[in-house]
Amino acid sequence: MELFKKETLESFCSAVYQAAGVLKERADVLAASMVHGSLRGVESHGVSRTGIYLKRITSGMVRPNAALKIERGGRSGAVMDAGNTIGQFAASEASKLAAELAEENGIGCVGVRGSNHFGAASFYTLPLAQKGCIALAMSNAPTTMALWGAGKPYTGTNPLSYAIPAGKYEPLVLDMATSIVARGKIRRAWKKGEKIPPDWAIDKDGNPTEDPEQALEGYVLPFGGPKGSAIALFIEAMAGVLTGAAFGPSLGSMYNDFDREQNLGHFFIAAAPGVLAPGLDFGKRMEAMVAEIKALPPSGGNEKVFLPGEIEAMTEKDRTENGIPLEEDVVKELQELGAAYGLSFPG
Repeated sequence: MELFKKETLESFCSAVYQAAGVLKERADVLAASMVHGSLRGVESHGVSRTGIYLKRITSGMVRPNAALKIERGGRSGAVMDAGNTIGQFAASEASKLAAELAEENGIGCVGVRGSNHFGAASFYTLPLAQKGCIALAMSNAPTTMALWGAGKPYTGTNPLSYAIPAGKYEPLVLDMATSIVARGKIRRAWKKGEKIPPDWAIDKDGNPTEDPEQALEGYVLPFGGPKGSAIALFIEAMAGVLTGAAFGPSLGSMYNDFDREQNLGHFFIAAAPGVLAPGLDFGKRMEAMVAEIKALPPSGGNEKVFLPGEIEAMTEKDRTENGIPLEEDVVKELQELGAAYGLSFPG
């Protein structure tokens, strides 16, 4: 696989979106979000998404430059109407606002409605943790997952991310779907002509399948059975019901619905340790906890105990220094997308 510099991919992807009429500030955020996924080894939410985001924009299903409207709710909360703009831009602004509210009041909560797919959730939590805030991000998603015990899908794969600053150590970062696997990974397998594990998804008739095409026509299952199902419902309530966004089957599909908006909802929580607990040295206490965990003996076959996000941080460091590997089909698609706007992809 060919390797590409982070800056090269960010510049190219932003240029493509700007050529399609997206304001530079928003195009830059969208490009940075995708490259963030690729940098951390989450290819399903990386630059391979360039084409579908562009298609939603050029088909009029996303209003990339729509104004954001903020409704304050008390000292610590707010709801943003994204106006059907780019999900990454709306989410980025909302997460920053949550952090500002946290710095003022100890905690900040911001909901978003009228939005679109926001990419990798850690794109919003990690920067806040790097600035000292504890951060939580979540989003609902189009209906593709059956709740525990249900014969039909109701929620999406509803992603969740947290990031916790840990003093001299890298922040602890979780970024996960509430399904056994993100549908983006199934879509990548389908594009590459690969089979998937039989426990990833169910076909439309309710049978386990290794065929990614049948899986995409069917639905995925929650991780941990009733536990993942309950967490997905929590996210649906917070990101969908509470914000005024669509929820359940009323959400639009990014890939299949080109006659209506998605109207996704997101929810962000930020906590400022220094404001909430001014008498404690949170950073030092986190360092102590991390050191204790790292001193634990590894279990069978493992070389050491990894903390949440540690492997992704190692991948990001390597790819920042040595380049991001892209599959041949992704390179070809980027070349074609660039050519449509008179832009040359450097590959």
